[in-house]
Amino acid sequence: MQAALVNQAAAVQGPRSSAVQATASARPAVEHAAARRQRRRPVAAAAEGGSGGLSYKDAGVDIDAGNELVKRIQKLNPNIGGFSGMVPFGDSFLVAGTDGVGTKLKLAFDMNKHDTVGIDLVAMSVNDIVTSGAQPMFFLDYFACGKLDVDTAEQVIKGIVDGCRQSDCVLLGGETAEMPGFYSPGEYDLAGFAVGSVKKDKVIDGSRIQAGDVILGMKSSGVHSNGFSLVRKVLEVSGHSLHDTAPWSGEPFGLSLLTPTVVYVRDCMKMIGAADVRGLVHITGGGFPENIPRVVPRGLAARIRRSAWEVPALFQWVQEAGKVPDSEMFRTFNMGIGMIAVVPRSEVDAVLGLGIGAFEVGEIVEGSGVELV
Repeated sequence: MQAALVNQAAAVQGPRSSAVQATASARPAVEHAAARRQRRRPVAAAAEGGSGGLSYKDAGVDIDAGNELVKRIQKLNPNIGGFSGMVPFGDSFLVAGTDGVGTKLKLAFDMNKHDTVGIDLVAMSVNDIVTSGAQPMFFLDYFACGKLDVDTAEQVIKGIVDGCRQSDCVLLGGETAEMPGFYSPGEYDLAGFAVGSVKKDKVIDGSRIQAGDVILGMKSSGVHSNGFSLVRKVLEVSGHSLHDTAPWSGEPFGLSLLTPTVVYVRDCMKMIGAADVRGLVHITGGGFPENIPRVVPRGLAARIRRSAWEVPALFQWVQEAGKVPDSEMFRTFNMGIGMIAVVPRSEVDAVLGLGIGAFEVGEIVEGSGVELV
């Protein structure tokens, strides 16, 4: 047994087991409620685009297979599909979410840089559960490899500790699975599990959103942890390597792309404490058109003004180098906005005055879906 590495903000420790041969274990239903890599909900097919440009499907992500799995899982459990799952607990709900880092790990392997993907791992789950208004309480991780490299694993877990510190939660423990022959040498996989809580009368679910409400955006730090299969495909067809200089940053592509996902927990909790936040949206897989409608009531649409912010140069390069259609960019990437909040017009100044970098990007109107204007 290994002692758990614990967030400095808390003095809680938990067991961390190391298994030479891992066996399948029972997975709680709440895991399905928040899975993101294939979001466990119907998703629109990736646009092929008429320009001969690249799409997510070209990069190897089979949307049709993902949709088929969604349909089958929904037959088993029709209650899945939110950013996170909730369980009543006294006068509160326990809110849980799980996720991984995806093919961003490939960059970590190639660049031999492992101290930031742990932040990504935490961010992907805690950013999900905070959309319900929940403060993350604790986090557990799963680290799997073919042969354990202690130095690499330590760097990964240091990142996890950092992510927990940024979200004011505890790294309670985790699992280290060493499975010879299962992973290529030098490679590993990560999964994470976050649990938080919110009072029952404080849950944010989008049900109070009305026409005329304002949509506020919070900047991303880059690609975050979704869409890297397409990014890597664009690098391939453009003839660049991860060690070439990225035009938007002046550092190698690999290092720039490894910039960790923003942890939005503290800023979101500040908003919730200062204003009437009616909806929160984590912009991850599915981008704008698939994530925003998940909190907007039927009969209403999100009108997003593209002129409200400048799309970061990173995404501009990906689009130009890969000839990726606009529709594909907005359904694959966050395009510079990683979290969205919906508030009444009367609350906008209160949020903007918090100094968290939020800015107005649109409004709620009658209609359906997302309108990019």
